[in-house]
Amino acid sequence: MRSSSQDGMRSKRRYLWRALVVAAVFAALLGKHPGASWGSSSYDPTADPYSMQSITQGDGAQAWWQAGYTGQGVDVALIDTGVSPVPALSGNGKIVNGPDLSLESQNPSFRYLDTNGHGTFMAGIIGGNDGQPGGYRGVAPDSRILSVKVADADGGVDVSQVIAAIDWVVQHRHDNGMNIRVINLSYGTNSSQSFLVDPLAFAVEQAWKAGIVVVTAAGNTGLGSGLEDPAYDPWVISVGAADTMGTQSMSDDQPAAFSAGASCTGTAAMGCRAPDLLAPGAHMQGLRDPGSYVDQNNPNAALGDQYFRGSGTSEAAAYVTGAVADLLQKYPQLSPDQVKQMLVDNSDTLPGYSPLAQGAGELDLNSLLSATPPRYLNVFHLLSWGTGSLEASRGTNHLSLGGTLLQGAQDIFGQPFNSLKMAYLEANGSSWSGGTWNGSQWTGNSWSGNSWSGSSWSGSSWSGSSWSGSSWSGLTWSGNSWSGSSWSGSSWSGSSWSGSSWSGSSWSGDSWLGASWGR
Repeated sequence: MRSSSQDGMRSKRRYLWRALVVAAVFAALLGKHPGASWGSSSYDPTADPYSMQSITQGDGAQAWWQAGYTGQGVDVALIDTGVSPVPALSGNGKIVNGPDLSLESQNPSFRYLDTNGHGTFMAGIIGGNDGQPGGYRGVAPDSRILSVKVADADGGVDVSQVIAAIDWVVQHRHDNGMNIRVINLSYGTNSSQSFLVDPLAFAVEQAWKAGIVVVTAAGNTGLGSGLEDPAYDPWVISVGAADTMGTQSMSDDQPAAFSAGASCTGTAAMGCRAPDLLAPGAHMQGLRDPGSYVDQNNPNAALGDQYFRGSGTSEAAAYVTGAVADLLQKYPQLSPDQVKQMLVDNSDTLPGYSPLAQGAGELDLNSLLSATPPRYLNVFHLLSWGTGSLEASRGTNHLSLGGTLLQGAQDIFGQPFNSLKMAYLEANGSSWSGGTWNGSQWTGNSWSGNSWSGSSWSGSSWSGSSWSGSSWSGLTWSGNSWSGSSWSGSSWSGSSWSGSSWSGSSWSGDSWLGASWGR
């Protein structure tokens, strides 16, 4: 057990480290890349079989673009670590900032920015577009992204923040002419209760009922581990990762070794549910966020000054999210159930691999382009009541402040969380009242330009007594905020982010060509 002095020193180091991260991010945005020497500036996507250019050509995404379907007019809500204005995401109106619900929101230097790097990577796969011929393109390069930041530099977030973000998107999906049709949630917990009562599962179901397609990452704990919450909810689209094996043919593709599969034994909470489908998610070329946490800690993953390599079901979920945006441009009348069925019906089974690992198989965008909406749906799932435990929904993932864990039936402000009452409000679309959620002022209540205005939490809510009676601020959070397998994996921050993707040889700039992957 650490002493209080050790906790204090750790908080001070965390404060200084975050200040350095912000300085590095701003230096990078000004063109002074602190890690410009990491990776060669001569990276050539055309010579990389795992580049977005290569993968989108092989699986049919480029055929959608040539047919005129680029996600134009479809808005995607990205609930993640924020998005930084790197070149392929800095186009006019490409990124709209919703409220910053993260622990960093109280510092204007941190607000909205992605100090971690995960959200920027996901945004690039979904809708990146550098505007250059032959340049970087996400799967839906003309889609617009609404960024709702919930996690800080080391990935710290509580499940109550994620639920609040989902609720906010549902209630504000048509604000300012927006057309939010998709939520990308590359996040998950090892909940210890069934989706039938889980509050996080209930929240995503309310988004689904409101006409928003929810795409979630299956998790990166491997076959037989069970899917994470909320991917284990059968209503949403759960995505596992495929490895394209460096070719443009799907005939040799296989489920990535880290991709979570069904667990038909063990905990009853996760159930015997496989991912709905797979999508490319191994050794992916994404957008680099210079100076961010993952950029600083994985220098060998840099592909020149602008790109980064990563693997995980997070990446696969983002890929499917982009495909959904393209599909909804073509068929804007589709319901979430119709979208899901079209994706599943147009996935190719990978021979020799269990359905428990791949679900319907790998998404085939060439096949999907010629598909027509289903007339009949095969949907027979029980609905969540949402009346279960917030603590059980966290699983083993807890924020820590001064050695005190945030646990039990309380949100990040220490407010009691009554799951029955919250479920009622969510079902009626009224859990947010202006900038207030669950009795606390979380954010402002109006738009200012392309951002949700207000300096966020009020003084009485933020600086008053909290979990253990001591005051706290946004810059003193403990580094072991994320434990378990949140954000679909086990590595970005301790055992938190994106599986085995951000550490070891899998992030080497050139190791994907050899046998060092061990996949």
